[in-house]
Amino acid sequence: MLEYTANNLLIFVFLCIFIGLGFVFSLIRYIIKQDDGSEKVREIANAIHKGAMAFLNKEYRIMLLFMVLSCFALLTLEDGKTLALMFVIGSFFSALSGRVGMYIATKANSRTAIAAGTSLNKALRIAFSSGVVMGLIVVSLGLLGISVFYYFYPKPSLIFGFAFGASFIALFARVGGGIFTKAADVGADLVGKVEKGIPEDDPRNPAVIADNVGDNVGDVAGMGADLFESYVASIVAAMAIAVVSYPDNEYVVLLPLLLSAFGIIASIFGTFFVRVREGKSVYYAMNKGIFASSLLMLIGSYFLIRMANEGLGIFFASSIGLFAGLVIGLSTQYYTSKYQKPTQSIALASTTGAGTTLIEGMSVGMFSTIIPVLTVGFSMLLSYYFAGIYGIAIAAVGMLSTLGITLAAETYGAVADNAQGIAEMAGLGKKTLDNTTELDSIGNTTAAIGKGFAIGSAALTSIVLYIEYVRASGIGSIDIVKPEVILGLFIGGLLPFVFCALLMGSVGKAASKIVEEARRQFKEIKGLMQGKAKPDVEKCIEISTHAALFHMAIPGMLIIIVPIFVGVFIGKEALGGLLVGKTVVGFLLAVFMANSGGAWDNAKKYIEAGNLGGKGSDAHKAAVIGDTVGDPFKDTAGPSLNILMKLMAIVAIVFVPLFV
Repeated sequence: MLEYTANNLLIFVFLCIFIGLGFVFSLIRYIIKQDDGSEKVREIANAIHKGAMAFLNKEYRIMLLFMVLSCFALLTLEDGKTLALMFVIGSFFSALSGRVGMYIATKANSRTAIAAGTSLNKALRIAFSSGVVMGLIVVSLGLLGISVFYYFYPKPSLIFGFAFGASFIALFARVGGGIFTKAADVGADLVGKVEKGIPEDDPRNPAVIADNVGDNVGDVAGMGADLFESYVASIVAAMAIAVVSYPDNEYVVLLPLLLSAFGIIASIFGTFFVRVREGKSVYYAMNKGIFASSLLMLIGSYFLIRMANEGLGIFFASSIGLFAGLVIGLSTQYYTSKYQKPTQSIALASTTGAGTTLIEGMSVGMFSTIIPVLTVGFSMLLSYYFAGIYGIAIAAVGMLSTLGITLAAETYGAVADNAQGIAEMAGLGKKTLDNTTELDSIGNTTAAIGKGFAIGSAALTSIVLYIEYVRASGIGSIDIVKPEVILGLFIGGLLPFVFCALLMGSVGKAASKIVEEARRQFKEIKGLMQGKAKPDVEKCIEISTHAALFHMAIPGMLIIIVPIFVGVFIGKEALGGLLVGKTVVGFLLAVFMANSGGAWDNAKKYIEAGNLGGKGSDAHKAAVIGDTVGDPFKDTAGPSLNILMKLMAIVAIVFVPLFV
């Protein structure tokens, strides 16, 4: 092997990080310079911005209390001070990336709406650029934290403290954000569309601003924190496994950092392909960017891995992970796109009522688990065949290597949704509405694909973390015949259902309060239904905020406390069984809920496009009911299972000294 010092390799990593951050700042300047519209447009956009930032500030204050308690727990461990420091920095970086992403998303929405009045391509550029800001700030800060800590503490097992911090923020961002966004969305739909028969983003609806705030809270800050956690955890786990698998080759230990660093460059490269001509498909433009990034990543990873002088097995494993991510994304697209048969079958079922809508949607969601589960399973098997345990870890890194652009495609959807809402509320004209509707429609599909990708990467990362737990705990292997292991499996399988039940119940209770408040305002505010008075939007934002912050604590603490309890009182092998059980059940349940929810949503939009009777028809009313059930499926419970799968494994690894 050619001689490379760790410092020289880290210089390359830092260079890529600074290129990523520089590109982020250039995009922020570009977005802020764009026209933000009339006073009416700015008023609506500012209400969304203030509501989103206020929620984030309150959420972070509550998380600070739990962070202090977690730091005290970490200080009881060996190397506790170092772990606590890394935990705090990991939490800070994750929170910072969410805050930057949320800020720019809420600034880009009005600018996207105004740009849509002149050019679909310009509107796409602004919305997608805001997504790229979120994607690149996540990967740049995540990689920066790991690289700096490795420079000062060249012991990857310690850097799990940083991953724990990232997971901690992801937990509350995903859970709290999911409850907020769907409480507002469901409440707005039930009163606005079903009871009053008014459009989705009608300014008369008191809950509509809270709904738009929720899009940013859930799909920007929540999704960003979720994938920040996956990204960091997969890199750290791969480095820790490399130390054992390749003890004499530090290049292989640093390879996850090198691949992720090059992934920043590949993601930036792909953004230049996201352009659309008038009359052409926006989704095709998004696909071009993702495929261009993946192709460049494939070429770059070949040369980076060749320099390790360990054969091409690692390259094949990394490529399998990259390919698996694309397959899961395309599978999700098929099952949730309104242009495909599964979603259209749900729309057709809506013609016979809400009951058949729900039955068909659940059937589609259950069937959609086949491709993602087999893809992750065979990816794991093939990666192991090519490069052993390290191959599975590097496959997870490969899957997340182009996260800078894949996350952009997800968070773009929230901006497009907000832009469509602003265009409708501000009355910006037919051309603007047509263009923002097109962007929003594609945003629903990219959001569904992003959720599928996030779930698949969470499952593969969870498997890698489980392997690291087995190594760190000294178990070696788990005997499935032992009663305590079977008990652990059952507890692990039970937890995703309990977790989802708590979240779904929270959304239902919060949505009921939103419905009551919206009904009260329509009844008591004279002239509201006629458009002569303004609703009290702040009250609905306040209800959603309080509900989210109140209800996120119990499911959040459940994930942290249960693995420690099982490890201490039942044993480390039982905890190993728990980690397997929660991964299998959590993965299946997450895919089912995300795809059912996405398909119900797009079935409703398929009907709203003028099919099967169009808006206001009986089929449309049934589809709205399906979407009402699907909303907390796809945006609250389903995505939050990603955190459950990963965080429980990280807690097990970090607190392993208590169990051995």
